[in-house]
Amino acid sequence: MIAVSVKWQKEIFKDVEIDTTQPPYVFKCQLYDLTGVPPERQKIMVKGGLLKDDADWSTLGVKEGQKLMMMGTADEIIKSPEKGTVFVEDLPEEEQVVAVGHTAGLFNLGNTCYMNSTLQCLHSVPELKSALIQYSHSGRNNDVDQSSHLLTVATRDLFNELDKSVKPVAPMQFWMLLRKKYPQFGQLHNGVFMQQDAEECWTQLLYTLSQSLRSNGSSENADAVKALFGIEFISRIHCQESNEESSETESVYSLKCHISQEVNHLHEGIKHGLKSELEKASPALGRSAIYLKESRINALPRFVLGCACIFPWYIVVHRLVVLHFFIAICLMEKVDYPLELDVYDFCSDDLRKKLEAPRKLLRDEEGKKLGLKGSEKSSVQKDNDVKMADAEGSSNGGGEPSVAPMEEGEKATQMTGVYDLVAVLTHKGRSADSGHYVGWVKQENGKWIEFDDDNPKPRIEDDITKLSGGGDWHMAYIIMYKARVVSV
Repeated sequence: MIAVSVKWQKEIFKDVEIDTTQPPYVFKCQLYDLTGVPPERQKIMVKGGLLKDDADWSTLGVKEGQKLMMMGTADEIIKSPEKGTVFVEDLPEEEQVVAVGHTAGLFNLGNTCYMNSTLQCLHSVPELKSALIQYSHSGRNNDVDQSSHLLTVATRDLFNELDKSVKPVAPMQFWMLLRKKYPQFGQLHNGVFMQQDAEECWTQLLYTLSQSLRSNGSSENADAVKALFGIEFISRIHCQESNEESSETESVYSLKCHISQEVNHLHEGIKHGLKSELEKASPALGRSAIYLKESRINALPRFVLGCACIFPWYIVVHRLVVLHFFIAICLMEKVDYPLELDVYDFCSDDLRKKLEAPRKLLRDEEGKKLGLKGSEKSSVQKDNDVKMADAEGSSNGGGEPSVAPMEEGEKATQMTGVYDLVAVLTHKGRSADSGHYVGWVKQENGKWIEFDDDNPKPRIEDDITKLSGGGDWHMAYIIMYKARVVSV
């Protein structure tokens, strides 16, 4: 054992002991403790050059009291954090929601999974929440009855509570007012509240909100629910017996999806649902006759909600710029649905023409993301360049590809006829009035959450594609798509 002094920068460390039975790397570790310079950065001058980690001390000629020179930069001194570690459970609830990545679940108050799953899916529609936020507690119009007004306020308050909480919420006030407005949801069997149909709950709640929000007195919010879920059809009605033909337009909240043994995909079911037969009086024949009705979409909504019913029909309800479709399918019939729904084939000729430019821009933009070269633009297109946007447009009710009024500073958007799956309400059981309902909602970060009452669970996209039914597994009963748009 010999003692040396080591000079590093302006400091001199005296009586540093060297154990010559150990490799020089051990000596470097000693210097690391003194100077903070890691061994790999140390350059120590000895006889013959720099001291190597595995050199033999006996060949280096280091003597007692010798002065060694070291060069090297010390590691930055680790400072204690200005703020201590904060655990998720210690954050304010609003910040916990962001950290967790999803909002709260809802307690089952006694066979209320039909209501909980409906609320979770509707809660995922940002435009609906915005319309509710603008609804005043005391702003009831004379056209709206007190029970509808209170139910609308309860919906608004419940959505706000879900946004601010990660702990399960008990929707007691909402449930009480829902039963008061619609007594069928308060039916008892042996003293226990009965299971109800989620599609009926969804329909009744949307009807109530449409009445309240329509009468809210805001010109910008004249008919918020129709703007979200309405769809315009143009129909050709033809009688083969008399060759009578007429056309009509109508705005509805549903689009039928016919389910049969031959139909096992949503696209096919919707296509079949656009054709129907009806019996009515024929002026030419002087009696009743069968007419064939063929319908086409003439204005697109923003969201498409699809609801699966116990009937052999599927209902698609949507909003006028973000497409929401309700799709009703036979409960025990396996019907596949896509992650991306293209409704171009269901549109009228006029609407198809108006969708061509936005669809081309959409294809070009997606091609760029894949590294493909888009088609050359004309001078007019260059002057009116359209880029993809996450914002959605609104339908103008006249067959336009939907140009939406935006906030100041934002760009207007156009519909493309393409929609992305954002929510699924599933049913597990043999009838709509029994079994169990669950909501599956896509979050803003792209992740899926299964809202099984008060127990939200993360899911992957593959789980969502397995909810198409068949047997006793979860079957898509209500599905919701959101419009993919381009901005102008």
